[in-house]
Amino acid sequence: MTTSTTLDPAPLSVRGKLAAAWMSLVYLILYIDYFHLYQPGEIDSIRNGVIFEFAISGALMSVFFVIIAIPGLMVLLSAALPARANRITNLVVTALYIPIIIVNVAGTTADYVGYYVLTIGVELAIMAYILRTAATWPRVTAVTK
Repeated sequence: MTTSTTLDPAPLSVRGKLAAAWMSLVYLILYIDYFHLYQPGEIDSIRNGVIFEFAISGALMSVFFVIIAIPGLMVLLSAALPARANRITNLVVTALYIPIIIVNVAGTTADYVGYYVLTIGVELAIMAYILRTAATWPRVTAVTK
């Protein structure tokens, strides 16, 4: 008689899946922005006070903060909110955040269209996963006395 062991496929909770997806999105957003600096002339543009044709200002930096703070906060909210509020929050925030991701392609040049199509495509795939995961949140039968 032989015995073998297999890996325990312990399921990840919906909260864990959502938090992991949001964390992946945070990392991608940060790395995509970081690699944007490798494009010729970008650092010079920043030194001249311009990002994506916008003058660098406190208001612009606040907008950038909000853009990265939303998925960052969603990591925490996905792990901490009660199921019903969690599901609704993930559906609403994801639906509102998708256009923000798509707008990022507006700042690209012809040389980097492929890069942005690829990176935004991956971000949108994560957002689709979040929508699907939240929308199909398993239900349990409530027993009342």
